[in-house]
Amino acid sequence: MKISIITVCYNSEKTIEKTFLSVKNQSYKHIEYIVVDGGSTDGTLDLIKKYKDTVTNWVSEADNGLYDAMNKGIQMATGDLVGIVNSDDTFFNNQVLENIATFHLQNDIDASVGNIVQHNEFGKIVRKYSAKQWFPEKLKIGFMPAHPAIFFKRELFAKYGVYQLDFKIGADYELITRFFLKEKIIWKYSGITTHAMLIGGVSSSGFSSYKLITKEIAKALNRNNIEFSYTKVFLRGFWKLIGFLKR
Repeated sequence: MKISIITVCYNSEKTIEKTFLSVKNQSYKHIEYIVVDGGSTDGTLDLIKKYKDTVTNWVSEADNGLYDAMNKGIQMATGDLVGIVNSDDTFFNNQVLENIATFHLQNDIDASVGNIVQHNEFGKIVRKYSAKQWFPEKLKIGFMPAHPAIFFKRELFAKYGVYQLDFKIGADYELITRFFLKEKIIWKYSGITTHAMLIGGVSSSGFSSYKLITKEIAKALNRNNIEFSYTKVFLRGFWKLIGFLKR
């Protein structure tokens, strides 16, 4: 089983070497590693070339944003499974892809859903994001599993489509809604912690971002003809807080 891993980057020289090393050090060797660069002007391209024995295929050119770059990576992929690792993140340990391959070989599924941890700039883990209690109906109230912790069969993208570019920060939510709720793909919780992610990001800070992603969640659900309550989606932060306080 070949696993295609995609990293999208732009001027990422400060963080991407750790990402490259986490791929290079995987115990599983049937990896196709694709890097899609948005035309970096710093030292990112030098690092891509430095790790030419790890990076299977790469491109550096202007794109129409994160999701356009991810679609390029999917088009370049030839593996049985497709996963992502962001340019400021790493795999949780060196056995992640070996464990993922084993899990998919043992289960007749379209996708596996796992866990991540989030850490601050000093490497301290500040949050564990588990998908153990997640199921697709929770998409209707604004909850999705961590996007990088999902490994998809590559054929799903040809069958059901890729990331839609009219979303600013919610194209991953729309794709997961389309695959899991509309198309009802076969999936299973793996229990595998797949990534260590740097806390922050385009969709995880500030009330303005919260309002934007709320609108995009609603847009994703509407587009796929899923009935939902906008109020429940908007209040998802409140329910997350209640759940946290009950721990």
